[in-house]
Amino acid sequence: MWQSLSRRFQATFHPERYHGWGRRAPYFEGWYIKLVAPGDRAALAFIPGIALDDGGDSHAFIQRLDGLAARSEYHRFAVADFRPTPNRFALDLGENYFGSDGLRLALPNLRGELGFRQRVGWPRRWYAPGVMGWYGFVPFMECYHGVVSMHHELTGALRIADQEVDFTGGVGYIEKDWGTSFPSSWVWLQSNHLDSERPASLMVSIARIPWLGNHFVGFLGGLLLDGELHRFATYTGARAEVRLSPTEVRLFLTDRRRRLEITGPRRAAGGDLAAPLVGRMTGKVNESLQAVLQVRFHLDGQERYHGPARYAGLEVGGRAEEELVG
Repeated sequence: MWQSLSRRFQATFHPERYHGWGRRAPYFEGWYIKLVAPGDRAALAFIPGIALDDGGDSHAFIQRLDGLAARSEYHRFAVADFRPTPNRFALDLGENYFGSDGLRLALPNLRGELGFRQRVGWPRRWYAPGVMGWYGFVPFMECYHGVVSMHHELTGALRIADQEVDFTGGVGYIEKDWGTSFPSSWVWLQSNHLDSERPASLMVSIARIPWLGNHFVGFLGGLLLDGELHRFATYTGARAEVRLSPTEVRLFLTDRRRRLEITGPRRAAGGDLAAPLVGRMTGKVNESLQAVLQVRFHLDGQERYHGPARYAGLEVGGRAEEELVG
């Protein structure tokens, strides 16, 4: 018991690590690992995780999203097959491995190893150890969020069905969630493919957050551009606006120095991913890796970026119109 409590306390300051030591149902935890090969050859996302269900269906899993084929798969594993490392992000799941340094896959019709190098993490402070800032210290929140790597380079190859795909020179992104349930509504997007000569990355998440018997719309996001990470979040004093139409998603994030505008399709070709509801992987959300976003960013009144963000992951989940717009 004390060892589990110690590991969970240490993980508070290292969001990338496993947080579920000694947890009971309902509980979930999962890492989102996105991979895009150069030359339009492949765009994949993997979600290894665990779902503890007090209804008797606890299991580990690997979700796979093929962005180009717009298809998803769900692979179940026994809880005993889920073997995390305490002091870093390193997870063995069956014959598969996922970590901040790379991955090894042994799934039906998909095998191989990739390395991750030159990772760009989220800045860590003692008072704000991750992307959630001081909210990361608040106990009993419905869902916690972490960013493991905003951008990194890929090396290696995967054998997909009977085709060898070289990912060397491609780029990747890693984030994670843990808690009891996904929010009742959210908008999430991410891309590493902006028109920039230096590594670039965009991530925004806006959701309805339960809070002390009530709720509020919380958000966090980051734009990595020209070697600088521009952060937007509820706890930084920034503001967010969501506009949704049947065909379009528009987000506006502003603070005293910055303005970020993002426009994307309401729905693009994608696959259905399972989402946690009170520890059970029974929710569904459609995610695309083919969305093309239009991004405009101003800093101190000067336009710093105006252009596309391709191979974007994009989700609009739950009752977004009722709870996030306005």
